[in-house]
Amino acid sequence: MSNETNLIDRREAILRVTTILGGVALVGGSSLWTAACRTERASAYKGVGQFAPEHVALLDEVADTILPPTKTPGAKAAKTGPFMALMVTDCYEPTDQQIFMDGMKKLDAASKQSAGKSFMDASPDQRLKVLQALDQEQHDYMKAKKDPKAPAHWFRMMKELALLGYFTSEIGMTQAQRYVESPSKYEPCIDYKKGDRAWANHA
Repeated sequence: MSNETNLIDRREAILRVTTILGGVALVGGSSLWTAACRTERASAYKGVGQFAPEHVALLDEVADTILPPTKTPGAKAAKTGPFMALMVTDCYEPTDQQIFMDGMKKLDAASKQSAGKSFMDASPDQRLKVLQALDQEQHDYMKAKKDPKAPAHWFRMMKELALLGYFTSEIGMTQAQRYVESPSKYEPCIDYKKGDRAWANHA
């Protein structure tokens, strides 16, 4: 399969996951999201746009705290951090980029207040506690937001990108979910057993 075909596959996957996550509720328009997929180029812990290597590493740890390894690899193994940095760089408006960049500083400040150390130095349990508090904060903020044009909370941006990056990655599509590469016959009803993984959309 050619590289161009791989990028088109990922673009289509992002369109479908964007729908799952709320479509236009995501920061950035659909045309920008899909355009960015044609220029995927980030690798772990290399700088991406405004993001220095340490920023990308931080995003990887944030994503891995949200989606840790279990029976399947977590978000860090799927290189979700570089994906997040790339999407902010290529898809976000300058105002939203700044909100996101400032959010990383606020994340470290929240970790120091809660755990007495930076997020990168915190234990997995401490990191989870910090993110749970921030998730409640963003939930309350978004619920109270009256103006639909008002910016999203920075942690909501991070959480959305972590989910989007993971579930459109090869690991997310083929290991966290069940994936069949070629379409098959129509099956209106398939037996479900408790604990079965969801089916990934064909990309």
